[in-house]
Amino acid sequence: MLRQVVLVTGCSKGGIGFHLCKRFAERGCIVYATSRRLETMDGFKHSVEKRAMDVTSDDDVKLVVQSILEEQGKIDIVVNNAGILAIGPLLDVSLDQARKAFEIDTFSILRVAQAVAPSMVERKQGLIVNIGSISGNIPTPWNGIYCAAKAAAHALSDTLTMECKPFGVKVILVAPGCIKSNISANQAATLKLSPTSIYKPYFDRVYERLHISQAKESMPTDEFARRVVAKVLSPNPPTYMSLGANSRIFAFFHCLPRWLVFWILRWKLVWRKT
Repeated sequence: MLRQVVLVTGCSKGGIGFHLCKRFAERGCIVYATSRRLETMDGFKHSVEKRAMDVTSDDDVKLVVQSILEEQGKIDIVVNNAGILAIGPLLDVSLDQARKAFEIDTFSILRVAQAVAPSMVERKQGLIVNIGSISGNIPTPWNGIYCAAKAAAHALSDTLTMECKPFGVKVILVAPGCIKSNISANQAATLKLSPTSIYKPYFDRVYERLHISQAKESMPTDEFARRVVAKVLSPNPPTYMSLGANSRIFAFFHCLPRWLVFWILRWKLVWRKT
């Protein structure tokens, strides 16, 4: 059988993308890992091709996709994994920060899909995997922009699922729960509130929200990657999967009245003794 060609975005060492590349390579795939800077992807022990690609740049995405198609003649699987947090109270988040989050967490999915899909449609086969979040299903305090960007990403993914099916292209939406990775560490150094913020008394809660995905019960990144890759490479991959700490309780939240869900989340993430 011909080896499957896989393109993964957001592959900095220590993150989900890095481990997805490792697991795809272990399964015999030809893997292309991408990140804005090549040096952030050092450390692969398997044969993984590295490419510098900024997912917010139309030219970058088109150039990298075209180079892979020229080298391999196809891209079987693309994993839209690139993402950033946007921790902070909504009333404090700058519009520039919001735009950046949507560019990386949402618009990059559309940008990469539009670059890759034509070659998949031509071959009448291919798989687009979009990494969302349980926060895209149920929003949480102190991370509203990220939740909104992921909710939009979920809508894009679901629509692609329906629109691509007639052409033989499948789409999977993966909604991780709490997965141990470096995503929170990337923002920890810059997290701060404005001196005039009305939320200064809640800074500790905001900081806790930043690191909530790195709790001891969170799923190890490599285990998450192993399970996702196994499903992606299975004969009949699902259109949706959610795994990781808190994924089950967030699924259960859909069965509860919305006011009760918000009360639970306020109690856990907002209320505090003064």
